[in-house]
Amino acid sequence: MTSTADKAALLDSLHVPGTPLIVTNVWDALSARAVAAAPGVKALASASHSVSNTRGFEDGEGMNVDLAVESARAIASAVDLPVSIDFERGYTRNLAKLHQNIDRLIQAGAAGLNFEDSTGNAAAPLFPLSEQLDRIRTVRAAADAAGVPLVINARVDALVRGSEWDDALTRANAYLEAGASVIFMLGLSDEAAVERAVAGVNGRVSTISGPKSVPLKRLAELGISRVSFGPYTLGLVLAHLQAAAAQLTALGEYPQELGFEYSLEDPRRMTPLVQEEHHEEV
Repeated sequence: MTSTADKAALLDSLHVPGTPLIVTNVWDALSARAVAAAPGVKALASASHSVSNTRGFEDGEGMNVDLAVESARAIASAVDLPVSIDFERGYTRNLAKLHQNIDRLIQAGAAGLNFEDSTGNAAAPLFPLSEQLDRIRTVRAAADAAGVPLVINARVDALVRGSEWDDALTRANAYLEAGASVIFMLGLSDEAAVERAVAGVNGRVSTISGPKSVPLKRLAELGISRVSFGPYTLGLVLAHLQAAAAQLTALGEYPQELGFEYSLEDPRRMTPLVQEEHHEEV
C-alpha cells in the first residue's frame, strides 16, 4: 500500500491547469469502490452534503467530527487511490482543536481536503480574512507535523455570499500564501467568470460543475485544474434508482443496471454481470 504522504503528493501532481483532475464525488465505501473501478479515474473526493444526508444529517456540519472522521476512514480505506475529503469548516473554530481534527483526518487516510471559508451564520457568512488565514495555516501546520503534503482545496465562497470579485480574489491569493494548494472558487457560472478566476488567482483553480455549467472540455481549455460535482452525483444515483423503481412497479422491463455486479470479497471488482447460459442435458 502507498503511504498517505505518497498519495497526497500524487493528488497534488494531478491538479494541472488545462488537464484538470476530474473527481466524481462519493459518500461511502461502496460508492468509492464503484467510482475507483471506472476506467481513467485517478483520485476520489467525498461530498459533505452526500456523506451527511446518507447518514440522516443535514449538511453544514450536521454530523459531529467523530462521524466525519470515521466516514472519511471508510472511504479512504476502501480504495488504493488518493482521496480528498470534504471536511467543511473543520468542525471547530478553535485553532488547537482544528489542529487535532486535521491530524485525525490524516490518520484516517485523507490525502487532501476541502476547507471552507463560510461560517454557516447568515449575519456574518464569511470568516474574517485574518481568521481564515490563521485557520489555513493551522491546517498546513498539522499536515507538516504529520509529514503529509496534504492538498488543501481552499473554498472561496465570497461570490455566492454577497461579496464582490475583489474580495474573492484577495481571499484566494491570501489563502495560497497561507498554505492552500488549490483554490476552490464557488460561483463560476459562465465562461467569463471562469476566465476571470483563472486570470486573477495566482495558482490553480478548481470548480464544481453540473448540467448547466461550462462544458468540461471548455473548462479544460480555460485552464481549470480540478472539477468536482459535489452532491449532484448522489442525485444522479437516486434519480436512476427512483426511475427504476417506477419501471419495476409498473411491471416494465428489467433495467439493465440490475445486472451490475459488485463483490465485497473482491472490492476492486465492479463490473456488469455477464449472465451465463444454462443448457439442460437432453
